[in-house]
Amino acid sequence: MQSVTHLVHAYKIAPWRAQRQWIGGFLLAVVVLTMIASLYLDVSAQAAIAGREIQDLTSAITTTKQASADLQARLASLTASTVMEQQAIALGFEPVGPEKVEYLLVPGFSRPEPDILTSAVLPQLSAPSIPPEYTQSLLEWFAGRFIASYVQGSYP
Repeated sequence: MQSVTHLVHAYKIAPWRAQRQWIGGFLLAVVVLTMIASLYLDVSAQAAIAGREIQDLTSAITTTKQASADLQARLASLTASTVMEQQAIALGFEPVGPEKVEYLLVPGFSRPEPDILTSAVLPQLSAPSIPPEYTQSLLEWFAGRFIASYVQGSYP
């Protein structure tokens, strides 16, 4: 009997060992929670950075669109007919009336067609051909296989 109690006493966990196991488990849980929290913070920071970059790019797009609209408005004002007429007069040009224009008729001259129309290739219209394997349903395929095996006499 003494050997049994000696074995029980030898294999009984010391209180300091149980305490160490509890502390180890607690520290493991703290480390796991810390890793999860740091991963969450990293993902949140990356999402915030991406959102800020999107805001910056949206602002840049808006600024570029506004600059483009300003340039288009300036081009429209510079190419207005009244402004162009004033610039032509300032350069020494003068308006031409119908009495000053001379028309020449050239025999055999035909007006050239635009290159885009003469070089365009007309598309060939044809119905698409689909192999019968792709138009057959699964039930039709089974029926065909069953009939073929029945005709050959190798039905199950």
